[in-house]
Amino acid sequence: MLSLNDKWIWDFWFAENNGEHHIFYLQAPKSLVDERRRHHNATIGHAVSSDYKNWTVLPNALATGAKGEWDDLATWTGSVIKHEDLWYMLYTGVNHNEKGLIQRIGLATSTDLVRWDKYKNNPIISADEKYYEMLDLNSWHDHAWRDPCVFKYQNSFHAFITARVNYGPVDGRGVIAHAISPDLINWNIQAPVTEPGYYGQLEVPQLIYHNNKYILIFSTAAEHHSNKLLTESKVVPVTGTNFLIADNPLGPYKLNMDKFLIGDKAGSFYAGKIIENNTNNLALIAFQNYKEDGDFIGLIADPLEVQINF
Repeated sequence: MLSLNDKWIWDFWFAENNGEHHIFYLQAPKSLVDERRRHHNATIGHAVSSDYKNWTVLPNALATGAKGEWDDLATWTGSVIKHEDLWYMLYTGVNHNEKGLIQRIGLATSTDLVRWDKYKNNPIISADEKYYEMLDLNSWHDHAWRDPCVFKYQNSFHAFITARVNYGPVDGRGVIAHAISPDLINWNIQAPVTEPGYYGQLEVPQLIYHNNKYILIFSTAAEHHSNKLLTESKVVPVTGTNFLIADNPLGPYKLNMDKFLIGDKAGSFYAGKIIENNTNNLALIAFQNYKEDGDFIGLIADPLEVQINF
C-alpha cells in the first residue's frame, strides 16, 4: 500500500514507463486535522513501484499556482499520456478568487515524469455552456469540470471529464463529458458520451478495453444516486466504483443497471482504477476512504482482484 505519515492521499492516476508504474496522487497535510479541508489544500504527489504494492516516494509533481493564478487554491485529479517523447499531464485546478467553486483543466509537461512544467497558457479546457451546467448553487454544490482521462483514438486525443449537463432533474445531471484535440493543447468541447439521469456526478473516469468491450470506470457516492436510478434499477445505493459499457470508445455507453462493481454504505474504497495484475487478471486499486465510524483513512490500498461481468 502507499501511505504517508504526514499526509492524506486520495484520488490517483498512473503512467507506465520502462516497466515501472508511476502513480500521481492528491495529497494534503494531516496537520489540517479536519479532513474536509483537504480538498482546498491539495497538491499532486508522485511515487513509483514495480508491483503496485511497494512504493518509493519521489519529489512532488505539482503544487498550486502563485497568488492570482487560475490554480492558486488547489490542484486536483488528472491524467498522464506520452506523445512524441514528451509526457503530458492534464490536471484540474481551482482558485481562491472563485472560492474553489469553478473547476478548469490545465496542462503540465515533463521529459522524465519527475520534473513538471506548467503550460504558460493554462487553463486549456473549460466547460461549454452549450452542453454543460455552469455554476448554479441552487442546482449543485460546485461547477463540475474535473478529473480528465486522456487517451488517443483515430489520430486524435480525447479527454473524458467529470461534468453535469444543463438540463433535467438536478439529482441526475451527472455525465462524462468529452473533449477532442489534435495536439493535447487545443481542445474542442463535445457532447457527453454518457446519458444523464442516473447520478449527480460520475467521478475519476478511466477507460479500459476488456473482453472486446470498452469499459468506462467511474466512482460515485450513495447520496448521488438519482431517484430515476433508484426506481429503475436493482442497485442498492452504495459509495464506490462502478462502470459503463460500449462497443466504441466514444460511446454510446450503457450503464449496468443490476450490479455495482465495488462499494458499500461507508465508502470504504473510492476512486478505483482497473489494472492487470501479474497473472493477467483484472485488479482494482482504490484509496481507502472512510471507516464505518466515519473516520477518514487516506491511503492507497494494495490491488484487489475483481471480475467485470456483463
